[in-house]
Amino acid sequence: MKDYRALQACLKTLGYVASDDLSVALHLALQLQRPLLLEGAAGVGKTEVARVLSKARETQLIRLQCYEGLDAAQAIYEWNYQRQLLAIRAAAERGEDTKGIEERIFSRDYLLERPLLQAITQEVSPVLLIDEIDRADEEFEAFLLEMLAEYQITVPELGTIQAVSKPIVILTSNGTRDLSDALRRRCLFAYVDYPDRTTELAILKARCAGIEDRLAEQIVGFVQTLRKEDLEKVPGIAETLDFAAALMGLGIGDLIHDPAILQNTLTTLLKTQSDRAAIPTEVAQRIAGKAA
Repeated sequence: MKDYRALQACLKTLGYVASDDLSVALHLALQLQRPLLLEGAAGVGKTEVARVLSKARETQLIRLQCYEGLDAAQAIYEWNYQRQLLAIRAAAERGEDTKGIEERIFSRDYLLERPLLQAITQEVSPVLLIDEIDRADEEFEAFLLEMLAEYQITVPELGTIQAVSKPIVILTSNGTRDLSDALRRRCLFAYVDYPDRTTELAILKARCAGIEDRLAEQIVGFVQTLRKEDLEKVPGIAETLDFAAALMGLGIGDLIHDPAILQNTLTTLLKTQSDRAAIPTEVAQRIAGKAA
């Protein structure tokens, strides 16, 4: 796709409405074959970018979910120790010499590929999603640098494994901690914010087929106003879609139709008890009135 607008249009057909800034960043990442770091609040659609992009490119999605304590054995590779042990015992029974055994058990046949190594050994470039990199320890970023810069991974017993095809790398961060300068230098960058009213309305209509225009306008207005309240967990796009699905499933065509139903469906938007307490029925009705 030589034009970022072609990519933007393709993503839209798959239900993802990308801003111009994000579309240009994705386009450049594809053209330059550089990793793309997407930063923004939870729930703005960063992870969904990788999923939809893999569909648009008709390629495999390989996902690495980051968390505290993630290490190389879980993210890059590890040796199949049980199989190695069995091979050692069998070789010893046959009287093989130690050197021959070592050469065999430290070969690719005994290597367990984890997401990062899987991503560079595919014949067709996959989309590699490194999700919530900010949740991993700072030390883990060092494991990523070689792969992000050179698209290769060094295994001490085997040497350097070069990428068969360069993966399309998408990293996401919710900004819970600062990422290292070394990691940022290796990536292109885009900040993904909550969508404006027009964009969120387009997303809602693309993902909720058959929704009435009036209800869609009310839902987007309600959610966008709700995000301005003092909440622990601000509802994201996924919550907007769940809210719409709940209202449509209940046959509600008007947001201010029934205060009790409106309050009950807030379970799709508000995910903590403190947030539910902060938005009682009268506040929800006031917000709904503004949205109407």
